[in-house]
Amino acid sequence: MNRGESYHQLRRAISHANFGKLRFKSELEQQLWGECGRLIVNCILYYNASILSNVLAHRENINDVQGIEELKQISPVAWQHINLYGRYEFRKFSNPINLDNIVQPLTQAPSH
Repeated sequence: MNRGESYHQLRRAISHANFGKLRFKSELEQQLWGECGRLIVNCILYYNASILSNVLAHRENINDVQGIEELKQISPVAWQHINLYGRYEFRKFSNPINLDNIVQPLTQAPSH
């Protein structure tokens, strides 16, 4: 139940990123708004899961049992590190995100 609730909290956070102002005038635009929200949530989940998977692989390679156990407590449904107040451009191409550069400092941090 917590995972489903966390998912819906993230959906609400995305919906209210622009102070809860709805940007649609027709039913079709409302459906599109909802689908875009789901797409953004799924992108965030994939991004977080990729980072966690890479950190887990590193912890397994160095046989860090305590670090592996700590990772089990982390949910991919987190958005504190995501800027929800930006503008989303789906038609522009940019440099891909380098997950290795993101994971590197996380693997250097000692597990508690």
